[in-house]
Amino acid sequence: MNELLAGIGDAFSLLIALDPDLLEISSLSLQVSLTAVLIAAVIGLPFGAWLSVSRFRYRRSAIAILNALMGLPPVVVGLIVYLLFSRSSPFGVFNLLFTPTAMIIAQTILVTPIIASLTHQTLRELWFQYHDLLISMNASKWQRMKTLLWEGRRGLLTASLTGFGRAIGEIGAIMIVGGNIDHLTRVLTTAIALEVGKGNFPLALGLGFILIAIAIFINMAVHILSKTEREGTW
Repeated sequence: MNELLAGIGDAFSLLIALDPDLLEISSLSLQVSLTAVLIAAVIGLPFGAWLSVSRFRYRRSAIAILNALMGLPPVVVGLIVYLLFSRSSPFGVFNLLFTPTAMIIAQTILVTPIIASLTHQTLRELWFQYHDLLISMNASKWQRMKTLLWEGRRGLLTASLTGFGRAIGEIGAIMIVGGNIDHLTRVLTTAIALEVGKGNFPLALGLGFILIAIAIFINMAVHILSKTEREGTW
């Protein structure tokens, strides 16, 4: 118990002193996750909107597959990205393995189905409300998508935050493609695993506190946005 309290005290000391390693790891973690979520949102939001307004033969199957992809195993995604960018693969010439770029690619693959699926679920309900109006106005498919994306912006922001929550806490895929290299690809989750293995509990706890703070912030933001959406105010 005394060791635990001492570790927590040392962790807070590192946070208060703005330990350089702590700041570097946290900064890279946020950079990688935010970039991945931004790319995933650029792909997932329009795709989810397109699914909402489109009708085609295998639409239900496509939606089922998209929902299933929300539960992609991170280690499998990491393995696939690793094989794609290994030296013997066609993309090996880009030398992306064990770089932040490879980590961003892996997280984007994990987060895109989440954002796309949540976008579809949000905009599907809006499409029922706006269907007759948009059809009567002879709006094109792109105009319908744009209208739904704007009207559902609160729910879509919640979807993006949910994706960010998945990205910031991910470890399996980025450990495989990033390699947890000091000062290059070490992020919050991989650093915590490493420091625990080394017995450096103060730094591990400090990193854990930062990760918990980010998770709490995300959950609070999602809760507030969801409540705001139900109340119908921005």
